[in-house]
Amino acid sequence: MLHPNVETFIGCDSRFEDADIVLFGAPFDSTTSYRPGARFGPPSIRHESFGLETYSPYQDRDLTDIRVFDAGDLELCFGNSQKALVCIEERGTEILAAGKLPVMTGGEHLVTLGAFRAAFRKFPDIHVIHFDAHCDLRDEYLGEPYSHACVLRRCHDLTGDGRIHQFCIRSGDRSEFAFAAAGHTDLHPFGFEGLEDTVHELAESRTPVYLTIDLDCLDPSVFPGTGTPEAGGVTFTALLHAIRQCAALNVVAADVNELAPMLDASGASTAVACKVVRELLLALAPEEKKAAGM
Repeated sequence: MLHPNVETFIGCDSRFEDADIVLFGAPFDSTTSYRPGARFGPPSIRHESFGLETYSPYQDRDLTDIRVFDAGDLELCFGNSQKALVCIEERGTEILAAGKLPVMTGGEHLVTLGAFRAAFRKFPDIHVIHFDAHCDLRDEYLGEPYSHACVLRRCHDLTGDGRIHQFCIRSGDRSEFAFAAAGHTDLHPFGFEGLEDTVHELAESRTPVYLTIDLDCLDPSVFPGTGTPEAGGVTFTALLHAIRQCAALNVVAADVNELAPMLDASGASTAVACKVVRELLLALAPEEKKAAGM
């Protein structure tokens, strides 16, 4: 059984046994290709969450009305990506085996692979909804197949074609866009066009979904505190609307990643990340708990 963390994300102080959602951090950035610092994202999100209200006027819901257990941050081997991924996969497997929904904060985007492996093992027909500035479809980066630049390609190794749906993409190697265009993934560049149709199709069939949110999908004017900022991103309100759309899906696991808090001395990027996490938790909470105010 997991034990409570000393400091929790605001409003997330349910017992593990009672929780519907389990929040945990994966502080890892050993393969970051540009500016490091994402390993400090999870503890910063947790600590700075106390600048938020637990209530969301966007959804008219409150974190105190849902059941979230904060398991704290994993202790990961920074020099060994494979060991770190195994550790993340084990935590995800433990949470899923208990019948709860894992929500992970990163960390660089490679951490998604560990959590996705756990979800894929339990739900082999799973699809991926991916919000990001970058394709992350390289087969290798500087000779390394386990890089944050390759994470969705490694997920594709598991799912095969047609089960990865990418939005907000505006950066990548030519070969990555060619890989997507060949039908290996369902790539929607620059924004959320096509998300409504994708959600409708997957929701109707109750297909299991893994939702991964790389915060650099946001424009750097909104979110500069990230390792690889890309101009031309979406607005904060557009991202929140997309998250609420995904609430109609059978989301079985999710993550938010790539905050590097020291790259934005104003603290605004961390505040944005905290709010995204709050809105994601509220959107994914079971409907009966929302309605009952439990």
